[in-house]
Amino acid sequence: MRTLIKGGTIVTAEQEYVGDILVEGDVIRAMGTHLDEAADRVIDAKGKYVFPGGVDQHTHFSALCNVGNRDTAGYETTDSAIVGGTTTIVDFAPQDPDRGLLDSIDYRINVRAKDKSCVDFALHSMVTYIMDSIFDEIEEFPRRGISSIKIFMAYNGSPLHVDDGTFFRILEKSRQVGATVFVHAENGEILNFLRSECVKKGQLTPHYHYVSRPPFTEAEAVRRAIYLAGQTDTPLYIAHMTCREAIAELQKAKGTGQRVSGETCTHYLTTTKEVLDNPDFNEAAKFVCSPALRDREDCEALWQALSDGLLTAVSSDHCGIDVAELKQAGRNDFTQIPNGSPGAGDRLHMVWTEGVCTGKLTRQKFVDVIATQPAKINGIYPRKGTLAVGSDADVVIFDPNYEGTVHLADNPNGVDYNLYEGRRQSGRVETVLLRGQVVVENAKFVGRYGQGKFIPANMYASGYENRN
Repeated sequence: MRTLIKGGTIVTAEQEYVGDILVEGDVIRAMGTHLDEAADRVIDAKGKYVFPGGVDQHTHFSALCNVGNRDTAGYETTDSAIVGGTTTIVDFAPQDPDRGLLDSIDYRINVRAKDKSCVDFALHSMVTYIMDSIFDEIEEFPRRGISSIKIFMAYNGSPLHVDDGTFFRILEKSRQVGATVFVHAENGEILNFLRSECVKKGQLTPHYHYVSRPPFTEAEAVRRAIYLAGQTDTPLYIAHMTCREAIAELQKAKGTGQRVSGETCTHYLTTTKEVLDNPDFNEAAKFVCSPALRDREDCEALWQALSDGLLTAVSSDHCGIDVAELKQAGRNDFTQIPNGSPGAGDRLHMVWTEGVCTGKLTRQKFVDVIATQPAKINGIYPRKGTLAVGSDADVVIFDPNYEGTVHLADNPNGVDYNLYEGRRQSGRVETVLLRGQVVVENAKFVGRYGQGKFIPANMYASGYENRN
């Protein structure tokens, strides 16, 4: 099957030009101006932008929610992500109960995602049960195509929390095999104290979610994580950065040449903590996520850090938790609200609307943070994250002239709300190719559930370039 995409404005992280793309089978075979090649299908992209398929490096599909022993929305709901222009996710593979890291990875590939995923996917390993065997299992990552592992400095008292000693051991072992360590950086002990103080005082509404997770708890953990990673010379990636204080710690470390980078998420760029003040519990609970939402000045600092290259990716931190049932667990106590919100289907158009259309990001930087850098960070570039001869033909054709409003009904995401419902939307994904197959047409999913494939990652990804 040969497909010719004609006359679009091709945008990569490095350049922009009007041209054509020839797709043959799964891959891009040729790019240039005025290609005159025989094709089974010709797609007219005049007046449209042509981007590489988005890479969302931070998602939680089919993850244990810890409320009623229920999982978050599963891989069958990744149709929303691909309609939104994301063709590859890097999902988390937390340890399932009574399973090690490797068994949990295998179970996710062969059971949880099998015959369901609409997007291609790589995986981060994630420590949720500390046991001595995990250090031997990390040594197997290169043979399993796993280039990263995530730990949580928050959630003290739960299986998610990783103490500093274990964190240090994971850093050492990861460096030995060429893996990158991702970290959720919040000071768990202080968070537990602040949350318990709120509960003692009867301060139980969602408003107190952000009161009990102040910026300094993130900044302190970022500083500590950076220091520990520096002692082992291990590349560190800080997940979902939200505030000026934490960015300042990242900037200082990068200024010394340390191999550390960070991401932020769509909701931290576009939404502020005031939404948690809504007296309607259902509306406020939608926005309960960790770290908490911040103020407008923090949003602006995040945009600037992206523009400057200090932050290198925008992720969704997609977590499909419904309001009608699961979030009700915290109606009378905010500490019981399961944290997380959906967003994989909205990442591209929200960053375009709030970033590119306002002049905060260039089009090249947009592509860089939603596709190219996430692919590089996770060891799947240049197969993913760019438009180049030999790369997978993951292509987004984007209409910049579309003006509308975000509605859940236009792109259902498997839960009962869209975080950006009623917000202005400029630009829309019109057509998507996944490995050469048209899977979205006229902004509607026309692909096949289960079309997504596991993408093995390469070790020694971004951050290891100048390793000794």
